Amino acid sequence: MKIISYNVNGVRAAMTKGLIEWLQSANPDVLCLQEIKALESQIEKEAFEALGYKYQYWHSAEKKGYSGVAILSKTKPIHVEIGSGLDYMDKEGRILRADYGSLSVMSLYLPSGTNIDRLDFKLTFMADFQKYIDNLKVSFPNLIICGDYNICHQAIDIHDPIRNANVSGFLPVEREWLDGFMKSGFIDSFRYFNNAPHNYSWWSYRANARNNNKGWRIDYNLVAQPLENRLLRATILPEAKHSDHCPILVEVAD
Repeated sequence: MKIISYNVNGVRAAMTKGLIEWLQSANPDVLCLQEIKALESQIEKEAFEALGYKYQYWHSAEKKGYSGVAILSKTKPIHVEIGSGLDYMDKEGRILRADYGSLSVMSLYLPSGTNIDRLDFKLTFMADFQKYIDNLKVSFPNLIICGDYNICHQAIDIHDPIRNANVSGFLPVEREWLDGFMKSGFIDSFRYFNNAPHNYSWWSYRANARNNNKGWRIDYNLVAQPLENRLLRATILPEAKHSDHCPILVEVAD
């Protein structure tokens, strides 16, 4: 199964920039989207269906033009879980899961901490999400959590670790949480195959950051430890330019 995760920073805007044409070429079995910024009724779903994504699941935020996640699939899942059951998370449309027989795929959009209030919200979310996943893994051990975590794990994952040491997304408390989350039973699939520096998934729109590759790696396909022997490949796809993020890919054996 080939899975691509992509924070599109507005699915309708991304579609005007060639998202559909790119998707036809990329051709994943499952596409996880984050930050769709649209209600389901506002999305031209037929364009995705024409590419074979007959099974579409959209979880929008209550606030219009904000947040939201989706899973588009060529194969019908045996079950889809919209949200986490935690009201404050689900109002912002941040968690969606589809189960496919022997594995489950989640699309996650973890909050950013752009100011002190949102940082507190993010830290609360992180703690509650860890508990949620710890419980979920009991029933669904073969879990792949795809998405925008809004955290760089290590210094290798950010272009300027010194200057960004006190910036949300690279704060010690955030990095410590992500490190602990991975150590609770998840593989950073990209780093499993690639330990090279200068591989990023998000770039600021300011100061020509993308052309200069001054980026952050904040998007991850985290694969549950029991799936290690099924990992085939994982990569970042920076050539796709429909967003300030780029897609990330993981492929696992059936």
